[in-house]
Amino acid sequence: MRKMEVFFDYSCPYCLDGHEKLKKLLPRFPDIEIIWRPCEAHPRPEEHGLHSDICIQGLLYVMETGGDIWAFHDNMYNAACVEKVNIEDPEVIVGHVTDLVEPARMLGVLQSGVLADAVLKANDYAYEENDVWVVPAFRMDGKKLDAVGGVGVAEDALEAFMEGPVKKA
Repeated sequence: MRKMEVFFDYSCPYCLDGHEKLKKLLPRFPDIEIIWRPCEAHPRPEEHGLHSDICIQGLLYVMETGGDIWAFHDNMYNAACVEKVNIEDPEVIVGHVTDLVEPARMLGVLQSGVLADAVLKANDYAYEENDVWVVPAFRMDGKKLDAVGGVGVAEDALEAFMEGPVKKA
């Protein structure tokens, strides 16, 4: 099983596009396991639209509790990029995933900030350890594919990345 790390930010419409392309392509690659690596495209205190740290904490909660990560992604991208709601409000985040989690418990976790340090560590892992500068970004088998700023990632480039090098028999 090959492992592909996917670096993304919920507030980035190019990540939403990359997510949709990945969902489309992934069934053709059953040998690839996705390792989700959320990170903030614009961490605090940078002023650049809404910050996604609460969404990321929500994902970390869902991951820790064994929830449906794909459904969480769909709901968060819809909230942030389509509905354009206030993703900095824990109640708004929980309101978009009540069918996926125990709402009161998740709200308590988000309001407590217990996962805030994990977001900072995720940012460091992306930017300091994996040389990510534009999301979405993909890492697998020592190779990397980064989106083009203001453009995103092309489906054919993602497909070629997932195919990897051609192995001769």
